Amino acid sequence: MGNIVAAAATSHVVMDPTDVRTQAGQVIDGFKQIAAEVARTQPDLLLYITSDHMVNLGYRLQPSFALGCADSYTPLGDMQIPRQPMAGAGAFADALLRHMDQAGFDLARAESLDPDHGIALPLRIINPGGRIPVAPLLVNINRTPPPSPARCYALGQAVGAYIRSAACTQRVAVIGAGGLSHWIATPGMGRVNADFDQRVLSLLSGGQAAEIATWSTDYILENAGNGGLEIMCWLAMAGTVAGATGHTLYYEPIASWFTGMGAMAMDLAAA
Repeated sequence: MGNIVAAAATSHVVMDPTDVRTQAGQVIDGFKQIAAEVARTQPDLLLYITSDHMVNLGYRLQPSFALGCADSYTPLGDMQIPRQPMAGAGAFADALLRHMDQAGFDLARAESLDPDHGIALPLRIINPGGRIPVAPLLVNINRTPPPSPARCYALGQAVGAYIRSAACTQRVAVIGAGGLSHWIATPGMGRVNADFDQRVLSLLSGGQAAEIATWSTDYILENAGNGGLEIMCWLAMAGTVAGATGHTLYYEPIASWFTGMGAMAMDLAAA
């Protein structure tokens, strides 16, 4: 039987810190706190749930969910991120994909991916040197229609059930990445909805992710922007440990980054 030994969520961008050094420091510290929890719990692999920025999954093909099944990944290199290879959790991903098919989720299989900043930037700190194998799970938030919050939460629940089943033997750390509120290349770009962000953090910390799962996509778009749909990745993470409570690591509404930045960790029993 496998086990989820750590679960956390974080925004996945860092931009020019010149005028926001204190806030930027909070962001980096959030990455470091997640890194410390990963190091403490010593997982066999990281299940990393995030969005793709139209790099691997673009206009020609946009599945609701896609799972990377490779044994290694080389970052795209955007945002000046070094193209240092990271280990992939191919065998785990293959088994998970087969299980999810039986559970009623048709995940697209990605035999290769070029991780953009959404994956590679946080993992520079959380998984230095790419030593812990990574299984990237991509959620479509770019093209209409995206999967609903309810579907993303159910996806997480199904993933969690597999990890805790007799079919899985690995210790897994689950990370959801993206968000929080931000409007990208749309009217309202530059706006940050701190009230919405704080509500998301409060509900997830209180073990009430199921309430977020009742929201509509339109509600999130109106209150958090098109980029705010990335909270679907946080919701899927929470689904893997459904009912668990957690705590906020930090929250900073950084207007010059166009984004409400935050991170949280779930409070799991000592592994």
